[in-house]
Amino acid sequence: MTNTWLTPGTHQRLTAELAVLTGTADAATQEAHGFTRIEDKDAREVRVNRIQEILRDAVIGEAPPDDGIAEPGMVVTVRYGDDPDTETFLLGVRDRADSDGVPVCSPESPLGRAILGAEQGEERTYTAPNGRTLRVSLVRAVPYGSETAEVS
Repeated sequence: MTNTWLTPGTHQRLTAELAVLTGTADAATQEAHGFTRIEDKDAREVRVNRIQEILRDAVIGEAPPDDGIAEPGMVVTVRYGDDPDTETFLLGVRDRADSDGVPVCSPESPLGRAILGAEQGEERTYTAPNGRTLRVSLVRAVPYGSETAEVS
């Protein structure tokens, strides 16, 4: 199993949410993050287990090499088919929110699996949840947090 790449902000939010869910958070933590305790015991247990799973082998903010290859921790820009427009997002954990304002795509999603390991300029295909086969090209991949990784 591979490590889970998290931004420092995502790690902080998940750690705070876990503290709220397990009843170990102080009032300031609960107020600052706006998390409320899940009253349904089964739902709470599922969420606690999910957060613990994410945090167990987390790599926090450690930038991958700036080699232009799509991997967790990279901000990637892709183009779909022949569309001239591009989409930019972080390849990383997408657990209930964007990561510090950057749209996120999970490496475990169909799109994420398709571009994982792609080099700049490489085109790949994947099957979308609706069953359509789509083409996607990696335009650019830069480490999250680098000056050139800003979303435009």
